[in-house]
Amino acid sequence: MEFNLNAGEIILAQTPEVLRSLLQGLPDEIVLGNDGEQTWSPFDVLGHLIHGDHADWIPRARIILQFGESRAFDPFDRTAMFQQSQSKTLDSLLDEFAMVRGESLSALREMQLTAEDLKKTGLHPDPALGRVTLGQLLATWVAHDLSHVTQISRTMARQYRDAVGPWRQYLSILQ
Repeated sequence: MEFNLNAGEIILAQTPEVLRSLLQGLPDEIVLGNDGEQTWSPFDVLGHLIHGDHADWIPRARIILQFGESRAFDPFDRTAMFQQSQSKTLDSLLDEFAMVRGESLSALREMQLTAEDLKKTGLHPDPALGRVTLGQLLATWVAHDLSHVTQISRTMARQYRDAVGPWRQYLSILQ
């Protein structure tokens, strides 16, 4: 499937409300639960998405548009949320995500991107990724959101792994 910017914007705009519907009002044991060492809770994922909107997607789009391949993207700290979200509540993160995402989408719309803009290239700081197009960056933003919605759902479901008893074998999310 070719990247569709309008459809992508709709998905990106809906993510904060999807997460609010999924997480708000849940007890801490679910929101803070994870799959073990080196895994993220739904709370952690929400903080990661906020940090991504601040430091990743729009800043990198601007670098592509302004510098092309003459300047690589700034490195992205995937785990910055552990420090940044430390003293925050789930409700404050949900509110912050909705606000930050709105700002990101406004910035994206202000760019008034064309099909030609989506073909412009930039350089990822990881040599394994190298040259990327603006269209690839934006498509990755959409897929990244959807991936983390899935991750949150999977992490929440796995907290019921033992409680479901014999049905566990039929629930692929618990495997």
